[in-house]
Amino acid sequence: MNSTVFSRTVAAAGLLLLGISFISCKKELAKSNLRDNPSLAAADAAIGINAINSTWSVNWDNYANGTTYTSTNAANDFGNVTGWNNNRGYISNGNLRIQLDPNALSAAGGVVANIDVSDGAAYEMDYDIRFHSQFDWSRGGKVGFGFSIGDGNTGGDPAWDGNGGTLRLMWYRNDANRVYFQPYLYYRDQPGQYGDDFGLTYPASGSIQKGTTYHVHLYIKSNTGSNTDGHVQIVINGTVLLDRDIRWTTNDSKRLIRGVTFHTFRGGSQSYWESSTVGYIYYDNLSIHKIN
Repeated sequence: MNSTVFSRTVAAAGLLLLGISFISCKKELAKSNLRDNPSLAAADAAIGINAINSTWSVNWDNYANGTTYTSTNAANDFGNVTGWNNNRGYISNGNLRIQLDPNALSAAGGVVANIDVSDGAAYEMDYDIRFHSQFDWSRGGKVGFGFSIGDGNTGGDPAWDGNGGTLRLMWYRNDANRVYFQPYLYYRDQPGQYGDDFGLTYPASGSIQKGTTYHVHLYIKSNTGSNTDGHVQIVINGTVLLDRDIRWTTNDSKRLIRGVTFHTFRGGSQSYWESSTVGYIYYDNLSIHKIN
């Protein structure tokens, strides 16, 4: 190779490396801006957290105590989020506090938000949850973060058509006044119209406690075709609540995990799920990881 060709080759390689470095820096800057600049518009945020990252986390430590957590804040942290209620989210000592209004159920009294994520065959998630020390358990409700598959069936729309499902949690107070977490899943083979709890509770005996922080770990894997080769796992404070193979869907075009749910509300639909008091539930240390 003569000296002229060698020099041109070196120069081209240098420009290529510079271009790669520039693109990498732009991606890192985009992630930094989306995470740390709460003044970004929701449309800007929707471009990118989930498109850039397969793993992300939110702990709300960078927000001022006592401020409202708005839909713009949620978009900055999560990307494309729908259904956020600007009157129900609040920052409390580095936690996201969700308010449940009195005498109201579902979205009328809480938050029913959905976060668009990159389609994937397997995801995992961790977060912390705590009920306020004066929380009224009432009968129970949907709580925390979860996952939606395909059409994301909820609300008494059973997943029997094989086009979607959801993995969520409930808190529930039974007739013996025992209060516990239970699974709440919509999937192809669910036995009834509403979410399946598999007869499982956390704790296995006794009750969850107000003012106590619980760590939740979720794992979800899609099945293929009509095979029962999907999987679901729920672990709370290191104790396995649910761990089993599952057939979420039978329509391969709807088999992928497409969203993260954030459903925090009382209900059920009957009035006995209501409470006459305001209730607060706290969240912290959320992390979500797309495995494949």
